[in-house]
Amino acid sequence: MKTILFFSVLMLSFASLFAQVDLKAKQILDKLSQTNKSYKSIQIDFSFKLENKSGSVTETNEGSVALKGTNYRLRMPAMGMEVFSDGVATWSYLTKSNEVNISANDAESEGALNPANVFTSYEKGFTYVYVGEEDLAGKAALIVDLFPTDKAKEVTKVRLSIDKVKHHILMAKTFNKDGNIYTLSLKTMKTDQELADDYFKFNTAKYPKISINDMR
Repeated sequence: MKTILFFSVLMLSFASLFAQVDLKAKQILDKLSQTNKSYKSIQIDFSFKLENKSGSVTETNEGSVALKGTNYRLRMPAMGMEVFSDGVATWSYLTKSNEVNISANDAESEGALNPANVFTSYEKGFTYVYVGEEDLAGKAALIVDLFPTDKAKEVTKVRLSIDKVKHHILMAKTFNKDGNIYTLSLKTMKTDQELADDYFKFNTAKYPKISINDMR
């Protein structure tokens, strides 16, 4: 009887511990979301690294992204790609071939592609847990792990490193079932810059002899 009682108390203690940890994770993520939603615009320079199963670096690129409401503009120069989206349409421009693919936005594609969703992805389809605090390039970072509720997804875990003071994402690391790890690291961040709506629209007139694939 005492043994049963002991294990009952032990299990309740663990349940209480995980409840507290999850609550802390949610508080951190909610603060991250609220902070970034408060800006009228965000501009980020970042590095992107792919590691294969053996842990060796197979690819490293740098890029930038500008966010304004549902609008975004993503640049990946080394990959020869620039993506524009005004919330209605998305233009994927391939610089080397001077070709642009145009598609209409819908809830599913927008959810998958909009870089701004990194701040709110936890709100749907993920469980999360607070891991702890660590020093990241001289900054105090709060570490939160996100796990997809749909086990059929290729992603097994997303680890967010969040600036404890400014509530910005410092690093996002995605772990896939194939063993590949994708790391997005923030280099610089500017907020509340004046960005015209046209900045997020692709103007074909500026690109002579461009090949246009309009799939809307």
